[in-house]
Amino acid sequence: MSLPVEIVFGVYLGVITGIVPALVAGTLGFVFKYVTDVTIPGLGVVVLSLAIAGINGGLLALNDETIRSSERAPAILTAIVVVLMLSMYAHAQGDRLGASVPKRISLKQLRDRTLSTDVIELVGGRGRVSVEVAGEVNDMEGYPPLPADTRTAILDGDWTFPADLPLAELEDRFAERLRTELDLADVAVRIDEQARATVAAAPPTGALSKRVPAGKRAVSVSALVPTGIARGDVVRVITPDLDAEGAVIAARSSGKPEPGGGAAPKPAPAAGDGPDPDDDARTDGGEDAVASPPAATAPTTTGGEGRVTLALDRSEAAALLRADRGRVLVLSRGTRREYELTALLRRAGKRFRKVSVVAGGPLDGHTIGEAEIREAYDVAVLAARHESWIIAPDGSQSLSAGDDLFVVGSRDAIDRFAEVAA
Repeated sequence: MSLPVEIVFGVYLGVITGIVPALVAGTLGFVFKYVTDVTIPGLGVVVLSLAIAGINGGLLALNDETIRSSERAPAILTAIVVVLMLSMYAHAQGDRLGASVPKRISLKQLRDRTLSTDVIELVGGRGRVSVEVAGEVNDMEGYPPLPADTRTAILDGDWTFPADLPLAELEDRFAERLRTELDLADVAVRIDEQARATVAAAPPTGALSKRVPAGKRAVSVSALVPTGIARGDVVRVITPDLDAEGAVIAARSSGKPEPGGGAAPKPAPAAGDGPDPDDDARTDGGEDAVASPPAATAPTTTGGEGRVTLALDRSEAAALLRADRGRVLVLSRGTRREYELTALLRRAGKRFRKVSVVAGGPLDGHTIGEAEIREAYDVAVLAARHESWIIAPDGSQSLSAGDDLFVVGSRDAIDRFAEVAA
C-alpha cells in the first residue's frame, strides 16, 4: 500500500486502540489531582498508555496477521502517536477537572440559592440588593383579607438587604422585617435570583393582647404625651398616689405633625396598631379610636394630649386605674453595648471584619486551635458560623470551606489574614 494509505490506516488503528488508554489516563489524572492534589508525570502517562495500547494491539494482531507485517511500520508508528496524543489530552482534562471540582460539597451548599450578580449594587464597597415585590400581595389561608393600605405599604416599601446572604436567609429576613414593621400575624415570602419577591401576608390579630407579658396588666392613662414615643419605650407615670414604671405597648396623641419634619404620616398617629379591636380606646373609657394605616416605619406619637397604655403588675394596675390622669416621663435605655464595643475597638486601633474560610486554605479542615489563628495572624475570632453562629468560639471549634468568621485585629493584620487564610 502507498504511504498515505498507511498513515490513514494508522490513524484508524490508533483511535481504536487508544480509547481505553485515554479513559484510564483521564480517570487516573482526575483521581490523583482531586484526592492528593498531585499531577501524574507525563512519562508515567506515556508508559501506562503504551502498555495498555500494546495489549490492545496484540489482540488485534492475533485476529489480523497483516498487522504484524514489516510493511505496516508506518501505520504502527502513526497509531502509537495517535494513542499518546489521546492519552495526554485525556490526562490533561482529567487533571484540570480534579483541580476545579470543590473538595467538600455539603447538602446545605447544594440547597443554597444565591442572587444574580445583575441585581447587586455596590455602595461604599459593600454589596446590597433591593427586593421588589412582584405582582399582588396574596392573602393567607385561614386569616382575614389583608387591608388595602397594608398591601400598598408592602408593595411601595423600600426593602434593602445585604447582598451576601443566601436566598433562604434573605427570605427569612424579609419576612421578619414585614412582621416587625407592619405587625403582621403571619408572612410567607419567596424570592428568586432576580430579587423579585412573592409575598403572602395575614393582618394583625389580637395585636395588643399578645404584647402584654405574662403576669402583667395593660392599663391606659390620660396624660400630656411626649413626641416620639413608640412601642417598647420604658416610661414612668406619676400620679398623686402612684409612681409606676412600665413598657409602652400602645400610645396615641393629638398633636399635628410639622410639615417636612419627618413625623408620623397621620395627624393623629398611634404607637399601637391601626384597626384592631384590642386597641380601641372605648375599652378603657376614652374617645372613639381613629384607625391609622400601618406605615413602613415604626409609628410614633406626635405629642400633645393623649393616652398611653402600659404593662404593669396587678397591684400597680389597680392603683393606676383610680387616677384620672398622670404625668409621663420617658426613661433612658442607656447606651447599646455593641456600639460601646465598637468604640472601644476603634480607640484601641483595632478593626473587625467578616471573612469566609477559603477551600484548601490553612483553615479548611482544621480547628481554631490547630490553625493557631491568634499566634500566626495576630487576629482574634469573635464569632464563627459553621452550621450556626457561635459567639467567642474556643480552640476546638472546627472550620471548613465557606464558614464565616468575625475577626478583630489591626487593619494590616486583618488584611494579611484575609489574603492568606480567607
